[in-house]
Amino acid sequence: MSPEESTPERPERGTAERRAPERRSRKARRTRDTLAQAAFELVLDRGLRYVTVEEIAEAADVDRRTFSRYFASKEAAALDSLRGDGDRINAALRARPAEEPPLLAYRRAVLAWLADPEAEPWHRRPRIFDLLVAAEDEPTLYAAFHHIRVDAQEDSIAIVADRLGVDPRHDIRPAVTVAAGAGALLAAQAAWVRGGRPDALPALVTEAFDALSADLLTAPDTATGRHRPGTAEDSATEDTAEAEAEAEAEAEAEEATS
Repeated sequence: MSPEESTPERPERGTAERRAPERRSRKARRTRDTLAQAAFELVLDRGLRYVTVEEIAEAADVDRRTFSRYFASKEAAALDSLRGDGDRINAALRARPAEEPPLLAYRRAVLAWLADPEAEPWHRRPRIFDLLVAAEDEPTLYAAFHHIRVDAQEDSIAIVADRLGVDPRHDIRPAVTVAAGAGALLAAQAAWVRGGRPDALPALVTEAFDALSADLLTAPDTATGRHRPGTAEDSATEDTAEAEAEAEAEAEAEEATS
């Protein structure tokens, strides 16, 4: 062997050992994604009650036992692509300025998710509208969707508690904030799928959050049946407040994407 030639260095044993779990993790992620996509397509193409776990496993080229390692039910598999959306909203919530009030921060986090084309929010992602329509009609599918929302909301509560510097076990404000914000999103989602307009979700979310700080916090006028502020001073400025709220909503949508 000439001096210029050398034997290639063998990778250190520790490096190979570290890479093995990474490879297994990537393979597991691919298997999970394949199962979820198969369930998603079969459920939408044929209907939930006409799809079996065995058929989902077969479409993903795995056995029933492998399916059960990743999902507890066909409903959980079909809805798995929605789980990441809660993570995206929570990531946006963590990134909001510390000085923002918590409910406003939650609102703007949701708007940022809806405005981000790379995140593929529901109204931009193929067939998600159809999946949520199916969830409205199928109780077991809706229940699985509820579990996904609860998981995301638990993380949201922890984030809001950290923003407020409180312990959510002893301070109710983080849970109230998330319940209000997630409730507004859920109401908008329900109106969205029932309204049959796939592109209307962002406007409905804005409308739902506006309701939290408008009519629902004012007293009804007994003469007209309309909701009006409880004091004369508030009544005199109602039109101005509504105009400001509309301008703020437009500014929020722009700011959420900045």
